[in-house]
Amino acid sequence: MAGQISPTRSALLASKASLKTASGGADLLKRKRDALIGEFFALVKDALAAREQLSGVSKGAYTSLFGAKAWDSPEAVESLSLAGSSDYRIDMQIENLYGVKVPKINVPERTQASSFSPINVGARTIQASTDFGGVLEAIVKVAGTETKLRRIGEEIKKTSRRVNALEQVVIPGIQDDIRFIRSVLDQREREAGFTQKKIKAKIEAKNKEARAAQAATSHGSAAD
Repeated sequence: MAGQISPTRSALLASKASLKTASGGADLLKRKRDALIGEFFALVKDALAAREQLSGVSKGAYTSLFGAKAWDSPEAVESLSLAGSSDYRIDMQIENLYGVKVPKINVPERTQASSFSPINVGARTIQASTDFGGVLEAIVKVAGTETKLRRIGEEIKKTSRRVNALEQVVIPGIQDDIRFIRSVLDQREREAGFTQKKIKAKIEAKNKEARAAQAATSHGSAAD
């Protein structure tokens, strides 16, 4: 970059301003990255808890399903499962977390009404249906936490790359420019000082010659 910049005082001032901006930007990005890392590790606990909850309710739901099939016959259970047609709606909002858009999912309360008539339906089948409703809730929680976790993780990587680019490429490049401009300006000042000394020496020599000539003229006039 040093070979492409004009070594002038205005360029030096501009480079100093750029260095200040780049350093400030790197500091802001590092603070953002640290805040996101804190959010990430806090969310990891929620994600692990959601996964654990999903695993627990899934085991209970499949145990209820096996019991329902054993008592009410697989055909009856499968037939009733096909009869379910109710929609499951979730409330999802988008939050802005340090510039990162992440989903916020509110799990709706489960309706206690069955999608089929409980007449001639065994208690174990009803229990299996209820337990799988819990599985659906757990899946939604896992999806919400892990989606948020993934987006924060991606933003941490992106922010880290930007910090590295500023600290390892941009800022050192600007510092090289500043050193180059200063070296050229210092060299110019030394050359200007040397030139001024030579000019001053020549002027003094001419003045000395003029005074000597004037003195010689004055001495000749006095002798006459």
